[in-house]
Amino acid sequence: MAITNRQIAKAFRLASQLMELHSENPFKVRSLQNAAFKIEKLSVPLSSQNEIEIASIEGIGKGLQAKISDYLKRESFSDLDDLVSRTPSGVIDMLGIKGIGPKKVLQLWKELEIESVGELLYACNENRLVSLKGFGEKTQKLIRESIEFRISNAHNCLFPIAEFVSDEIITKIKFSSPDIEIFLTGQVRRKCEIITSIEFISSINESELKLFLSGSELFREEIALFKKEVLEGFEIIKAEVLFQKTIPVIFYLCEKNILSNLLFITSGSEKHMEVLKSNHKFNILEIFDSEASIYKSMDLPYFIPELREGKFEFDLAQKNGLSSLIEEKDLKGILHNHSTYSDGNDTLKDMALYCKELGYEYLGICDHSKSAFYANGLKEDRIIQQHQEIEKLNKELAPFKVFKGIESDILSSGELDYSDDVLNTFDFIVASVHSNLRMDEEKATTRLIKAIENKYTTILGHPTGRLLLSRPGYPIDHKKVIDACSANEVVIELNANPYRLDIDWRWIQYAMEKGVMISINPDAHRKEGYHDMHFGVGVARKGGLTKEMTFNALSLEEIALKFF
Repeated sequence: MAITNRQIAKAFRLASQLMELHSENPFKVRSLQNAAFKIEKLSVPLSSQNEIEIASIEGIGKGLQAKISDYLKRESFSDLDDLVSRTPSGVIDMLGIKGIGPKKVLQLWKELEIESVGELLYACNENRLVSLKGFGEKTQKLIRESIEFRISNAHNCLFPIAEFVSDEIITKIKFSSPDIEIFLTGQVRRKCEIITSIEFISSINESELKLFLSGSELFREEIALFKKEVLEGFEIIKAEVLFQKTIPVIFYLCEKNILSNLLFITSGSEKHMEVLKSNHKFNILEIFDSEASIYKSMDLPYFIPELREGKFEFDLAQKNGLSSLIEEKDLKGILHNHSTYSDGNDTLKDMALYCKELGYEYLGICDHSKSAFYANGLKEDRIIQQHQEIEKLNKELAPFKVFKGIESDILSSGELDYSDDVLNTFDFIVASVHSNLRMDEEKATTRLIKAIENKYTTILGHPTGRLLLSRPGYPIDHKKVIDACSANEVVIELNANPYRLDIDWRWIQYAMEKGVMISINPDAHRKEGYHDMHFGVGVARKGGLTKEMTFNALSLEEIALKFF
């Protein structure tokens, strides 16, 4: 396909933004901006013009003509090449976010060291932008909404978005046709952290589903594909449609009497089903009234959907570990939370009151430490002030208790960023990496182990620093890190924020084998963040975490003994 004027204009506009970002000659910036505007308004496609014709266009000239000709040859030009080479790709992506221009992106990059859209969203959720000159709550909100819109329109999505969409679809179908059976299946039912498709099993017929899709604001403009298929010997109709032109939504339509069979077949991962077929005899075409009956026919216990990944669930069943999986009701408190003392949105008192209102016995407040200057990290004098307020709150709210914690930065050396005398004033320490994230495995592992070996470290916070769909996190030797936690009696955090879910659930079994407890923490920067515990418990159960090995399933009295 021929290069369009719009593509050329977009490249010029990007170059002007990057020039502004790098504080280059404002006259050159304006020249490229004007050129982009001019090019986009041209009625004649530049791809059909020769160099002389392009140079003769009013407002173009020889300098811009050379750039245009270069772009027509290789879809770039030398100035753009240079600017791109000096700019992290994530920073370039940030320029496309509604609500911020190059100057604001420069602030975010240089002052907060944000280098990706995902990191920016996380910073918004942590209330970190409001401290920057020229920003504010309104700007932060607009940026967050813009990013969330982009994420929701990506080809993959995080579990919370998929869960919300799934609930909406089921609610609307049940409202329009109450007698219809419809069940969530696939990745969303297994509570996978990243979702590539949303799947349902339903007794709705083809004509009813077409009517629903055409009349629903969720799918009105989408085209659904219907086709007959045979799934594990059962005749079905498979309907596939995109949700808002992004995430595939799949419906498996079948008769009511085989719903349980189809739900069983579509819920498990390929590996889970392979293990069942290889090691357990069962007649898949026999009609069952429930999934539990299917597992029973194989002399197996019922596997909750979260576990059906073909990883360790069968070993867990042999150890009778299925009955003691952690549940939300088992949690007695929530640790690792932030207040307005650092970069939180709500006061310490408001965070405490809401935690108590939710029925918890205790709250761990862990504002950022002094090295996190971008997050208004606490210097020593403000620590004293906070501790005085906590002591006052504990008298007011008893028996509910606020524990004095801190999220202490793990410095590049592996040291924590307070002296021992200061660290000793806290009830517990969450040690986390927030800076210098570009490490190889050896460096990252050594850095974490050094912090783990610090006698004041209680919990290792979000061990890899990952942000799902945004950054993979620094590589670590999980076994060495977990072994170090075991040797030093350090708890590992499962950060419940759905953008993190870190530690990865795949390492929970190894941690438990080594006697390392897991603390499910929301890392809440506002009261509403407490509700992220729902996502943390979901992946904890996916990893086979038991109540006994969950740190914050301990009662107030039990956990107090761990701190003192």
